[in-house]
Amino acid sequence: MGLRMRVHDKEPIGQALRRFKKLIERSGMQKELRAHQYYEKPCEQRRRAEVRKQKAARKASLGRA
Repeated sequence: MGLRMRVHDKEPIGQALRRFKKLIERSGMQKELRAHQYYEKPCEQRRRAEVRKQKAARKASLGRA
């Protein structure tokens, strides 16, 4: 997945960098890179997904009460 960003003429480098960071974050690439930074066993992935589901269910049930 390739992203392109054009730097405008006379645009400060700080502003261009900020736009680039937002672009990376919105595309989901940063999240994916962090997920693949270290190997995680499939059983650990399932366990974390299950914990995430339980937290979401608990949060949803607290919102209704």
